[in-house]
Amino acid sequence: MVEVPVGLVEAQVRFNGAAGREFVAGLPALAGRMVEQWELRRTGPAMHGVTALVLPVECADGARGVLKLQLVDEESVGEPVALRVWDGDGAVRLLRHDRLTGAMLLERLDEGRHLSGLAGRDPRAAVRVVAELLARLSAAPAPAGMRGLGPMAAGLLADVPRALGRLADGRDRRVLRDCAAALAEVAGEPGDRLLHWDLHHDNVLGGGPDGRARWLAIDPKPLAGDPGFELLPALANGFAAGEVRWRFDLMTEVLGLDRERARAWTLGRVLQNCLWDVADAEAPGGGGGLGAGAGGAVRLEEQLVLAERLMGRRGS
Repeated sequence: MVEVPVGLVEAQVRFNGAAGREFVAGLPALAGRMVEQWELRRTGPAMHGVTALVLPVECADGARGVLKLQLVDEESVGEPVALRVWDGDGAVRLLRHDRLTGAMLLERLDEGRHLSGLAGRDPRAAVRVVAELLARLSAAPAPAGMRGLGPMAAGLLADVPRALGRLADGRDRRVLRDCAAALAEVAGEPGDRLLHWDLHHDNVLGGGPDGRARWLAIDPKPLAGDPGFELLPALANGFAAGEVRWRFDLMTEVLGLDRERARAWTLGRVLQNCLWDVADAEAPGGGGGLGAGAGGAVRLEEQLVLAERLMGRRGS
C-alpha cells in the first residue's frame, strides 16, 4: 500500500477541494493497479510536488523509472502529448501513458540534483541552462489541440477592469494597467511554439545514470504560444532586483527573441500572476487587497519590481 504524503494531501485539499480529496483517497488503489499492470517494482519512498505523487520504480527489463500519478486538469492534460513531441530532447522521456487515469511512467532522473543548487553557486550559469532548455523545447511546433496562449491572453485582458476596481493602491493599479497595455499589443499574434510554461529551477533535474543529458526539464504545463511567455520563472527564481535586466538580456539572446515582444509577453505573465493574487484576495478567507494571502504580499512586491525594471522605471 502507498501512504500518500501529508504535503500532497494538504495541497490537493487547498487547491482542488472535493476533487482533490477524491483524488487522494483513490491514490493507493491507483498506484497498486498501475504497478501491477505495468509490471513495476517499487524501489524507494514516495515523492511529491503540489499536484503529483511520484514513485521510484524498476521496470520488468531492469530499467529505472518513476510512476507519476496526478489529478489531470486543463494545465496537465497536455503533458504526455508534449513529452512525446520532445521525445527526451531537453525534457524527461515518457515511457508509457495510461489515457484513462493519466498515469505516466517516466525515465528516472537525478531527483537529488535540482538546478536550484547550481543557481545558489552560479546564478548566471543556471539562467543559461534554463534558456538553453527553453530554446530546445520551443523549437518544436505545438501539436494540434494543445491549449493556446491566444485565448489565455484574451481572458487575462477581459479580467483587468474588474481587478482594477479591487485595487486602491496607485502603484498596483498603474503596473497592472501598463502590463495589460503591453500584453494587448502582442495578444493578436500569440505564436505556435510548444511551451513548457513552468520552467523554474526546481523543474530542472540532473540527467539520469545513462548520462545522455546534464539537465532535463520535468513537469510541463504545455501551451501553444510565443516563447517570450516562458521567461518569467527564471527571472523570478531567487529574485534579486539588480539581476532582472541581465537575466532578461541573456535569455532573449540565447532564445533569439525579439526583445520588445519578449518584454510584452513577460509583462503579460506578470499580469497573470497579479490577477491570481486579486482572485485569491477575493476568495473566502482572503484578505482585502492584492497579494493579501499567505506570502502574497512578498510575491506581489517582487512582481511589481520586476515589471518596473522591465519597463525601465528603476535602475538596473
